[in-house]
Amino acid sequence: MGDKTDVWQGTLALMVLKTIESMGPLHGYGIARRIEQTSGDLLSLNYGTLYPALLRLEQEGAIASEWGQSENNRRAKFYSLTRAGRHLLHKEARSWEQTTAILARFLAPSEDAS
Repeated sequence: MGDKTDVWQGTLALMVLKTIESMGPLHGYGIARRIEQTSGDLLSLNYGTLYPALLRLEQEGAIASEWGQSENNRRAKFYSLTRAGRHLLHKEARSWEQTTAILARFLAPSEDAS
């Protein structure tokens, strides 16, 4: 666990939206586990960060929630992507692709260096 890093600021909403898009409706614990699994267990997801993010995304209309039964037969809130959420996901993904491309330019070996 000492090798895990925290989720980078500004990326949690994108990871939540992408996880729900690819996996379908999930409860909070399932979203957290999938994000950690997708990162190769390199990210550590703080539940005190996840649930406020889910609430914010729901208030913004990006996700909708519905109560249901979890795999363990427990009552759980399941989150699904809305049309607005799909739009936000694609917008945020384009933004992060642009950001990482810019950073890659800075991290690439300089042609002047010999």
